[in-house]
Amino acid sequence: MIVHVLRRALQAKLGPVVVACAEPAIADAITAEGGTAILTDPDLPSGSDRIHAALQQFDPDKKYNIIINLQGDLPTIDPASLHALLSVLAQPQFDLATLVAPITTDAERDAESVVKVACHFTNESPVAAALYFSRAVIPAGPGPLWHHVGVYAYRRAALAQFVASPPSALEQREKLEQLRALELGLRIGAARIAHAPFGVDTLDDLHRAREELAP
Repeated sequence: MIVHVLRRALQAKLGPVVVACAEPAIADAITAEGGTAILTDPDLPSGSDRIHAALQQFDPDKKYNIIINLQGDLPTIDPASLHALLSVLAQPQFDLATLVAPITTDAERDAESVVKVACHFTNESPVAAALYFSRAVIPAGPGPLWHHVGVYAYRRAALAQFVASPPSALEQREKLEQLRALELGLRIGAARIAHAPFGVDTLDDLHRAREELAP
């Protein structure tokens, strides 16, 4: 699965692709594919901490100012979606970028595993400010609902501020790391994509992924 994600990241052609991991088996799979892997402390508390630690090793001279955090459980991510993240950070008011897709079914709306985003898109822009994230259905009232896709682009300074700060109260309550950024006053911009990519979170998801990605 991680090799599928690596290939899609490389297809985006946005810059160097580095897999930050804690497990030698993952690093071996990446290097066997010809990719770059950096082993990090297995006790790091979050994916953001892991990419920050790998960044210090890979780019100590701070050549790169924007870092995309693409998780290894999204083997069907569309490489074009990563370009959408950069379109958000082209707007200087945003410190982080993420992706959202429309919620289309009642099951998707009601699933606690589907994180929802309170944001509002105008017809003029494919980018909106992400005001809050929750496992509950937000916002109330009629109108579109948005499914959060857990891919982020950070400005380097925002990533450093994020990992230097302790988990926040709302982050711990909702079990959503991105709420720490909002509580720190960082602004998150959301880019709208047509469909949420298929993520692998359960054994059933893994079986589905094997069927869909089989050669």
